[in-house]
Amino acid sequence: MNIERPILDPIKLEIIANGLRSIADECFVALMRSSYSTNIKERRDHSIAIVDREGRLVMQAALTLPIHIASMGGLMRCVLDKYGDDIEEGDIFIANDPHTAGGTHLPDINYAMPIFVEGELVAFICNIAHHADIGGMVPGSMAGGMSEIYQEGLRIPVIKLFRRGELQNDIMELLMLNVRVPEERRGDHNAQIASCRLGARRFREVVDVHGLANVLTSFDEIISRTAQRMRMAISEIPDGTYDFEDFMDGDGIETFDIPIRLSLTVKGDHIHLDFTGTSPQVAGNINTTLNAVQASVGYALIAVLDSDLPSNQGVLDVIEITLEPGTLLNSVFPAPVAARAHACQRAIDVVLGALSQALPDRVIAAANGANTTAVFSGVDPRTGKPYLYLETLGGGMGARSHKDGKDGVQVGITNTSNLPVESIEQEYPLRVEEYSFVEDSGGAGKFRGGMGLRRVVTPVGHECVFNGAGERFRYQPWGLFGGEAGGSGQFRIRDGEGERRLDDKPGEVQIGPENRIVIETPGAGGYGAPGERAASAVDEDRSSGKFSHSFIKRHYAGVKSER
Repeated sequence: MNIERPILDPIKLEIIANGLRSIADECFVALMRSSYSTNIKERRDHSIAIVDREGRLVMQAALTLPIHIASMGGLMRCVLDKYGDDIEEGDIFIANDPHTAGGTHLPDINYAMPIFVEGELVAFICNIAHHADIGGMVPGSMAGGMSEIYQEGLRIPVIKLFRRGELQNDIMELLMLNVRVPEERRGDHNAQIASCRLGARRFREVVDVHGLANVLTSFDEIISRTAQRMRMAISEIPDGTYDFEDFMDGDGIETFDIPIRLSLTVKGDHIHLDFTGTSPQVAGNINTTLNAVQASVGYALIAVLDSDLPSNQGVLDVIEITLEPGTLLNSVFPAPVAARAHACQRAIDVVLGALSQALPDRVIAAANGANTTAVFSGVDPRTGKPYLYLETLGGGMGARSHKDGKDGVQVGITNTSNLPVESIEQEYPLRVEEYSFVEDSGGAGKFRGGMGLRRVVTPVGHECVFNGAGERFRYQPWGLFGGEAGGSGQFRIRDGEGERRLDDKPGEVQIGPENRIVIETPGAGGYGAPGERAASAVDEDRSSGKFSHSFIKRHYAGVKSER
């Protein structure tokens, strides 16, 4: 499009940028409020972005999940490569496949709608939502034990779900035939479609106010200024090479103690992250794709260097990453990737561990470093219809150089909420008998790590299937500068004969009303030596009920109480 690009003054640019941001935010809320599943309407496991006609991500909604920048960017590259000039007004593209369509795992379904102004393609409005099930061998499409992408669910290449405004009903029928609760899935798809249409309408309104030339110029300015800010932030890191490694617990099938290694080099405003030495891709589904690692690294650098920095193409443009194909963090077909968030979280941990050597005051200790997944599925005795409850639970956030870590929150590349007990018990035939913090799970230190979460869940009046996927169940979240490690997580089952631990990535576990599933998520590491903790803080730990008497005595015996 040959449109003369004006020079925007900073005020005009900020006004347009805020207008674009408001579009993304409104579409985020619209998708949340019109979706059917608790995973979207309550937990907010979805994202919105505005992308330019070249496929560059320009603006994300404020509550967007950091990992979704990878999926939406990957989708757009595939759309443009596959369809080129065959993009028409009213089209809506859909995809999810990590190996052919730029996705990161199958439950995240991507939508992209081109936006035309006066007959010319100028941008795309994109969204992504985590569907509670996408078919496959295990309900919820997320459990351990799956050894190839085919087992994980329905693979969707980049296709047109709408052509010139007309829904391709046969494609929608195919999507619904491959999922376990089609009514809920159809509702979530319709919410994504409506969100796209709202975004396109709002974008044209911004163009009407500010003019197309100004809006297109703002795209370039937003991206270039973000890149400039990122380079300036990188230049504040002392030059040098910083090495760190950490380990995944296991792949859920055959491999344990899986290394992720990083050599991070800074020279001026250039940063290079070399993951050479990281494990080859594994049989289990904790592998991830390169675009997901790019998003994870981008998040980590923003969090440490400039937390107000917009998350767009400008961040990715200035980061150099070396990752060999066929490795855990850059897996190739037919690698299973359903639980890829665990590896992404650990990639963030190794970036923070490396940066702790250069910027000790800015980096936090290891957080829960996981995306603890719990799925219950069966037939609801109240309705006779299938149900599927999926949740990824938060845990501890790492302690900071000046403050304790937060308790029971999502960390790293996720930005979802913990599902309220009321929502679980209203929507599903399940009872939550306990929802609490895990005692002693926050690592001791001058500033303590955050606490893990505990849920105890039982089916009401029926039998069902439980599956899950956990990490940091063996390798505890590490502390920094004398801080102690946080507690690890676990899955357990109770019955009339007592309680036993389940596998860390259990497949299908049959349970009934006589059983209780206990889910405990990891805590987080502490920062600084425990002996340096303020007496008032130790007194608060003692009275809060979060820590046992033995824990306080073991870690803070030398700290004199003020009481």
